[in-house]
Amino acid sequence: MVPNLAATLRLMLVTDDALLKGRDPVPLCRAAVRGGVTCIELRLKRAGPRELLAVARILIAELKTPVLINDRLDVALAAGAAGVHLGPDDMPVSAARAAAPGGFIIGASVGTPDEVAGGRGADYWGVGPWRVTSTKADAGPTLGPDGFRAIVRSAQGTPCVAIGGVKPGDVLSVHAAGGAGVAVASGILGSPDVEAAARAYLVGLA
Repeated sequence: MVPNLAATLRLMLVTDDALLKGRDPVPLCRAAVRGGVTCIELRLKRAGPRELLAVARILIAELKTPVLINDRLDVALAAGAAGVHLGPDDMPVSAARAAAPGGFIIGASVGTPDEVAGGRGADYWGVGPWRVTSTKADAGPTLGPDGFRAIVRSAQGTPCVAIGGVKPGDVLSVHAAGGAGVAVASGILGSPDVEAAARAYLVGLA
């Protein structure tokens, strides 16, 4: 088990190119951490590997909060990131584990029963979409509390984080359904006050 994984998964910020709208992600991530975000998942689909690596290195140097890289294990390793998050169409978790150093966090996206097998061996699962989300067109059918709870049961103890349209008022329902935390993109980055938006999610986590 990765040390302090429960604390890391409490409130994850997932960056998104469309939400950034050309803004520098570094000060936004910095503000989100001030608001209580416990982990950053750097997801910049429009960025090339060099740009992604450069942003990752800045975040890792400036923040004590763990930084995970979406999809790109090579960038995560080169940047010295805390881990990587893999989708169903990315490299297998087992292959990432074989290439990664000890203590490296590997997350996997699991949104349907068919994706459960691919998540085995990951340190945590990103489970969603909790509700309709505008940041991921291929997110799959909405789970809601009941669907999320079913995936949590399939996880057999692997911590599950709810993602996809999660709002501050959903946090208690996520925990009641067995979730370890929430991962948020638009709920934080879509706000004019990123720090305050992040803090709003902590009300249900207190």
